[in-house]
Amino acid sequence: MDVGMQMVFTSHGWEGIADSDVYDEEIRLARLADELGFDVVWSVEHHFFDYSFCPDNAQLLSYLTTQLKRADVGTAAVILPWNDPLRVAEKISMLDYLAQGRLRFGVGRGLSRREFANFRGIAMEQSRERFDEAAALIVDALATGHMEGAGTFYPQPRTPIRPAPMRPFADRLYAVASSDDSVESAARLRARMVMFADRSWEHRLPSVEKHRTRYQELHGVAAPPPMTCDFCYCGPDAQSAEEKATTYLDTYLDSILEHYEIMGEHFKTTKGYASYAEASKSLQKMGKAGFLKGFMSATSWGTPDRILQGLEARRKMLGRFELATSFRFGGIPYPEAEASLRLFAKEVLPVLKTWN
Repeated sequence: MDVGMQMVFTSHGWEGIADSDVYDEEIRLARLADELGFDVVWSVEHHFFDYSFCPDNAQLLSYLTTQLKRADVGTAAVILPWNDPLRVAEKISMLDYLAQGRLRFGVGRGLSRREFANFRGIAMEQSRERFDEAAALIVDALATGHMEGAGTFYPQPRTPIRPAPMRPFADRLYAVASSDDSVESAARLRARMVMFADRSWEHRLPSVEKHRTRYQELHGVAAPPPMTCDFCYCGPDAQSAEEKATTYLDTYLDSILEHYEIMGEHFKTTKGYASYAEASKSLQKMGKAGFLKGFMSATSWGTPDRILQGLEARRKMLGRFELATSFRFGGIPYPEAEASLRLFAKEVLPVLKTWN
């Protein structure tokens, strides 16, 4: 089983923490994950706010390629509406050289109204069209070595990508897919479906099945396993682990509610986000306490045995999947985040590696 560690770069929950400390802690955990046998280190792209701030994950990962001895690096994800597709293709091609072919390329379209508001001329209502047009241009450019298009948002005369792509990304392409139209886009791109452990897996299963069905219909082959992204707290004592996981996940959930305005009314009038409007209705009914309960039922926390039991249940429901875990969130003091990562690597990771 493929297991990665995801860097979130959040300061929400740490009183008075400096941005430099956020980066220092995340990078220390990335180096440690590499030493302890994780397969890949992923980095998000987010902007401006304490929820998460890594404005250029390609730049960040170009530094990490010099620090990691064996793990792959991955973008989780490049938010395409916020980036020029020609520049993305160039950066990814160059980063793949620097990573010596150990790069995984993940893309997404963005969900935060607060972030979209600060990118001049890029309306959130255009995110679906911008994503689909940009993704097709980039994927084709990384396959052919040149970019050319006559689309609405990114008209591009035929332009070479230099350095030329060193090898295809066909088996290294990932796409965040939480809504039905994003699931469809992921299948069309021939990308692995990426989703977060923020709701029950029973609720997620129809989307996974839709991706598999559409992938098979479009490409004539079985879809690759999806990747699930967890927020993990691993501790040796069941009661203490539950108490701390609840505290840290609750704090992290506060940042989600603030940053994405998940319970807001704006999704109703924002083109391309109808599924989030429906989800918002459900969350308004259940309230934060219900959201936290669902979050904790889905993600990985507790003793190593409890985490393994939860992941085994997920595997029985979803089939094979890849795993990306975040260990630093919600105000976790660095020593606790490191201890959690080390215990997971010692007791959980070896078992997961036996799963085929």
